[in-house]
Amino acid sequence: MNSTLILTALLVSSLPLAAANWPSWRGPNQDNTSPETRFPTKWSRSDNVKWRTPLPEAGNSSPIVWGDTVFVTQAVDDGRERTLMAFNRATGKLRWQQGVTYSATDPRHKSNPHCAASPVTDGERVVASFASAGIVAYDFEGKQLWKTDLGPQKHEWGQGSSPIIHGDLVIVYHGPGEFSALHALDKRTGEKRWSVPLAEVDPPERFDGFAGQRDGKLGTFSTPLVVTAGGRDEIILPVVNRVRAFAPATGRELWSADGMSPLVYSSPTLGEGSLVIYGGFFGSVIYQKPGGAGDVTVNRLFYERRMRKHTIGSPLVKDGHVYLCVTDGFAQCYELATGRMLWEERLPATGASGQVWGSGVLVGDRIYVSNQSGDTFILRAAPKFEVIATNPLGELSNSTPALSNGEIFLRTHAALYCVAEAKQTAGQ
Repeated sequence: MNSTLILTALLVSSLPLAAANWPSWRGPNQDNTSPETRFPTKWSRSDNVKWRTPLPEAGNSSPIVWGDTVFVTQAVDDGRERTLMAFNRATGKLRWQQGVTYSATDPRHKSNPHCAASPVTDGERVVASFASAGIVAYDFEGKQLWKTDLGPQKHEWGQGSSPIIHGDLVIVYHGPGEFSALHALDKRTGEKRWSVPLAEVDPPERFDGFAGQRDGKLGTFSTPLVVTAGGRDEIILPVVNRVRAFAPATGRELWSADGMSPLVYSSPTLGEGSLVIYGGFFGSVIYQKPGGAGDVTVNRLFYERRMRKHTIGSPLVKDGHVYLCVTDGFAQCYELATGRMLWEERLPATGASGQVWGSGVLVGDRIYVSNQSGDTFILRAAPKFEVIATNPLGELSNSTPALSNGEIFLRTHAALYCVAEAKQTAGQ
């Protein structure tokens, strides 16, 4: 082996594994699980915080991490500016903030600021969905690479779906609202490869009071998920009344299943070969195998028409069990094979609100999940309920933690945090 190859091998071996990056709000495998296991389990505003950087306004999006940079989407002046912020991972110092201006006024829920979609990166570009203001890609120096206008995205509760990158495509669900559609863009140019309109139609029969409501209480805020089944890739997206699967190359529908509620907040999870898909406002839950063709409703593994709890966060799957933290602050555990609930316990908030809007992250047999009081709970992923630790920050948070190379990045309405063990924070 020549000296150049030896030097290259040494350099590669000294770098963190690529899996240490957290390139989207759902992590490197799009399932909210970390390939690493060593992360802090105890912190507070004064302990094990490497840095805290104030943010200009409230926001519900989650941070992503690549190498030495942390990215966050951020609305300014209530959405008149929609921006992407890049921070130095080691210090929390802002490197750059770039975005677009938007003069029109889009509706939103008072608890859901604009720029709620999290960014996504492949290590070369960072893509952010600014809803009606367009989909924009930047390089790591903040230079705009392209901008694609997908038309208005207006819903009385705003936006929630994040873009994903699959191969050479950026997959974007542009909705909910009148112009809801699934789009595939060329990640290098932003050119539209294909689009599938997704009309939001009332269910054919009454769904616990939802039918006939045309005041905005229909639609999906879910983020698409790409899975591999039967030797092919599928884009999974729960929409009004159905779960649908599309071919990434063409947008052709591969299969669909009935039973989704008409209002969907949660995003689908693939775990141990099964799709676990929850609705939103007391919506239905479906366990389904990916694959198949046409209407595969009869192949549902488990189905419940109406859940007892309201759900925004996405589920986790481990060792034959499903774990979910529902909006009103209860943690739940189900059997994957049957949907039978094994436990349901309230998470004891240290502040005024115990609601949970973000998704949990699985680290080994531990679940990290944050509530609106800024508490991050660490739960045992096991058939018996156990709270390992409660870590309060005292700031409202609706986001999902990003975990990378032993550090935890938390976004509250007030600030961006880096949590690390004391030995890593020494000298900072």
